[in-house]
Order: sequence, then structure tokens, then C-alpha cells
Amino acid sequence: MINVSKPFLPPAEDYDRYMKGIWERQWLTNNGPLVQELEEKLKKYLGVKHLLYVNNGTIALQIALKALGVRGEIITTPFSYVATTNSILWEGSIPVFADIKNTDFNIDPEKIETLINSNTVAILATHVYGNPCDVDAIERIAARHKIKVIYDGAHAFGAKYKGKQILSYGDIATCSFHATKIFHTIEGGAIITNDDTLAEKMTLYRQFGHIGDEYFSIGINGKNSEFHAAMGLCLLPMMKRFLENRKKTADLYSFLLKDLPVQYPVALQDTLYNYSYFPVIFDTEERLKTIKNLLQQNNINTRRYFYPSLNNLPQFIGAPCPVSESVSARALALPMYYELKETDVENICRTIKTCF
Repeated sequence: MINVSKPFLPPAEDYDRYMKGIWERQWLTNNGPLVQELEEKLKKYLGVKHLLYVNNGTIALQIALKALGVRGEIITTPFSYVATTNSILWEGSIPVFADIKNTDFNIDPEKIETLINSNTVAILATHVYGNPCDVDAIERIAARHKIKVIYDGAHAFGAKYKGKQILSYGDIATCSFHATKIFHTIEGGAIITNDDTLAEKMTLYRQFGHIGDEYFSIGINGKNSEFHAAMGLCLLPMMKRFLENRKKTADLYSFLLKDLPVQYPVALQDTLYNYSYFPVIFDTEERLKTIKNLLQQNNINTRRYFYPSLNNLPQFIGAPCPVSESVSARALALPMYYELKETDVENICRTIKTCF
């Protein structure tokens, strides 16, 4: 079976070295030394001032929204994983969907501006498939209207724009370190900001609002464990290898499928893409279904990512977003992971071609 994604595990002996220290210290969670070490190394890798390591990417979004104190309409994308919009509702705000561009499939800045009104408090944009949003345009709009910007960078670890890590943009950026991501800690996530006041507030929110016996604010349990941090410490030094491997796989897919009438995301100029996924946009939904079924019959798993367009879900129902609705109906993520073989990619592409 070829899966659509597969977690990378480091050599067992590398992880065991960290386990030995955990056993000796018996400090399993509550901001242990490995969590602190991982945070420092991630800050250095990303070139950011503050990074909080948390237990998943969804709690990262929820804490970010809470810390910004936004309550009202938040303009967001309909082309994302459901956690993006769930977080807005969970924190008592109203999602307002702006359609996406037909090039990079990220939220369209021109559509954002038309939706801003006196109730708008923030923009929550997703770097779709790890492909950076037009952060320059979005942040100009936010400054003009004095609203906050949060970037959901669940897929974006390692991606750069104009020489800077994309997770360094925005009032707050969040990331997921779920097992399916390029860099993972089995479960986990991060909240990133360069604002001292926000960082202090989110540090308290992550740990129930108190330090020792002193209570300062509301809070929740967003902490992560030493065991999860150990996985991150094993994998972070391998990021260059991961990114090179994924680019090689993506280039092979592109070469083998080059003559087909399909579409791929087009990155902004000055982008260093992380090849987090390999999405193919087919010409029709019918062809996508045929290809997905045929691949499944050949023990090849794919994923309709993202489907459906979130504005069509009953709990989020919003105005029509024709580009997102069209792309979501035709987008298929093909297998992409470190151990995927060239012969597997060739087999996948050969199978796809039989449907044209």
C-alpha cells in the first residue's frame, strides 16, 4: 500500500538517547528541558523572537485568537482544513469567507478588502499547501484598516518568502507539527510572534494562566511533553535533507505529468517552497473521481485536500466562493513522503495517464 503521507522516524538509537535523559530526570511535562531546548532551536531556525511549543496546531490557533482579543468578523479562506474555521467559531467570532486566487489557491487580497466593514477585527489566512500567501498585500490591507493578521502556517514550516521564513510574518503565525507534516513531533504545534506583550500573554494561556501559586489570567492546557519534544530535536537537524528530497519527488511528478491538462499551485515570486504536498487540479471532478478510484484499486491512497470548500459546510455556511468551490472539487493530493520511491511515483503517474 502506498499512503498519501507517511511519518518519518529517526534512527531508534537517536531517540533512545533522549529517552535515557527523560528516565533519569523523571521530568515528563510542564515545560521540561527538552521542550525549552526545542523552542530555542526552532526560534533560531525560523529567525523569530518568540515561539511557544504547544500540543497541536488547533490549540495554537485558539490561543492566538484569544490573545489578540478579537471578537467580531474574521475574514478567512474557504480553502483550508476545517480547524482554521472551527477555531474562529470556537473563540466566539464569525468567519467571513473571501474567495481564493486561481493561481496559488491562497486567499485573494482583493476579495478581502471588499469584505471589510466596521465589524471586521482580523484576517486569518492559510498558507495553502505550504505556499506563502501574498503577505505584502494582506499586511498593507490590515495596516490600512487597523486590523490584526494571523497566519495559519500548518503546512508552511521551512517555506521562505523574500529570504525570510514565512512563519515570521503577521501579528501571530501558527504551525502544526502533526505526524503527517514535513517536520513533526508526533503531535504538536507552535505559536510564533515578535510581540513581547502577546508572547507573555500566550505563555500564561498555555499553562492555565498561572506560574506556580500566582494566577494572572484565564488559561488552558496547551503544554506538550518531553517525549514529543525529543522527536522534534531528532528531526530538526534533518530539515535540509527533507526539503531536498521533497523537491526531487515533486520535480519527478511534474516531469511525468507534464503533458496532461492539469493545474498546480503557482508560487509567488521570491518564494522558496517547501513541497509540503503535491496537489494536482484536474480538469473535471468526474476525472478526479475516476483517477482516485483507479489509484485506490491499485493500493495507492490519495486525498481530496481540501474538500469540500468550507463555505459549503452547514456549520459555516457563507456566501458563494466560486473559485474555491471549483478548485476543491478538482484537487487531489498525491502521495508525498520521504521514503516514497521513484518507481512508486512512476507507477502513480502511469496509472493517472491511463485516464486521459
